[in-house]
Amino acid sequence: MRPSRRAPDELRAVSLERGVVKYAEGSCLVKFGDTHVLVTATLEDRLPPWLKGQGRGWVTAEYGMLPRATLERTRREASAGKQNGRTVEIQRLIGRSLRTAIDLEALGERQITVDCDVLQADGGTRTASITGAWVALADCIKWMKSRNMIKTEVLRTNVAAISCGIYNGTPVLDLDYAEDSEAETDANFVMTGDGRIVEVQGTAEKTPFTEAEFLALMALARKGVGRLVDLQKMAVA
Repeated sequence: MRPSRRAPDELRAVSLERGVVKYAEGSCLVKFGDTHVLVTATLEDRLPPWLKGQGRGWVTAEYGMLPRATLERTRREASAGKQNGRTVEIQRLIGRSLRTAIDLEALGERQITVDCDVLQADGGTRTASITGAWVALADCIKWMKSRNMIKTEVLRTNVAAISCGIYNGTPVLDLDYAEDSEAETDANFVMTGDGRIVEVQGTAEKTPFTEAEFLALMALARKGVGRLVDLQKMAVA
């Protein structure tokens, strides 16, 4: 039995609330159970120096946790003077994932910066961030279209992410912290709206996993991402 009493293939309650930040070109408050992330998308008429003059744009991401997103206060990284390795890894993952959904040439020589701020953490903050970031990105592009800034379709597909793991010997979907901290295997899957794989991160925390167990996790992830993509489509419809 899972601590949350969910079925092995059951997501937590998921919500995607758009337009929650007045000044951002796109925004989304995403909730995966008790994991809550505020995502904003900002359009900027600037590019990294190495991209200038190439006729295409860029999408990048920043990620961070508020001090009391967790049970005990976490020191702000700004006060420490640098980001930790986990933060850098997650924001690079978010950026890579979002760029697979975008036609960068159609975007033009502009940059969209997506900020993911974890308000409350209960496992799966990176997967919630990616799923909500796509909604904020879609709204930013819609904002651009309404002002005739882009002429062709920029968004190529949906992108969403979900965690899976083996808990008490059973493959389960969408781990909360209670499961994540005790799981024998922990994995994150990022996929497109048509089921193609963007990235897989999988680790044996206690016991090495078999190919059959990996395929079971993959099957759960496909089901979970499919449901998340449906929610994204409903959110932006």
